[in-house]
Amino acid sequence: MIETLRHIDHQLFQFVNQTMANSFLDFCCPVFRGKPFLVVFYCFLGVYVYRAYPQHFLKIAIAGALTFLLTDQLSATVIKSIFHRIRPCNNAEISARLLVGHCGGGFSFVSAHAANSFGMAAFIAGIFYYRWQVVAVMVTWASLVAFSQVYVGVHFPADVVGGALLGILIGSTTALVLKRFQPIEPISPTAFKMN
Repeated sequence: MIETLRHIDHQLFQFVNQTMANSFLDFCCPVFRGKPFLVVFYCFLGVYVYRAYPQHFLKIAIAGALTFLLTDQLSATVIKSIFHRIRPCNNAEISARLLVGHCGGGFSFVSAHAANSFGMAAFIAGIFYYRWQVVAVMVTWASLVAFSQVYVGVHFPADVVGGALLGILIGSTTALVLKRFQPIEPISPTAFKMN
């Protein structure tokens, strides 16, 4: 059973990393999972949250930072040290196309990028549950980051699925805890209108 799942995972990886290969994704995917793009996205997200909840911004920011810390450390430090799964770009059996500068010396399962992005997506979705546009943007962004990790050759599909599930669990929990101890009223329809 485990071998069958591993075989399917490898086949899916090769489909995304090699069969789907094209110049458009070769350009976009390294950008989506790169630090500059992520920093800019988080800055825009911070501005949006501040405009929506200026009186609660600090508490939301602290809870968001805690979410990121938990997803990052649990995925990169705890779970990877348990499973010791080799990255596809370091696996001679895979012949992965590596589209970033280095493969990374750490292990593969679970993807910290996927855990972090889905953790933040779940956290923000928990705060802005009443605005489907925000939820859609966050889920789309997290999915692009996770997909890009496979496409550039540094993670298997199972790695990003595992990271996504971990992130969703943590992000949903931190959002629930925050709202439990700090009631946050939904923003008014005029909150983003320019004066």
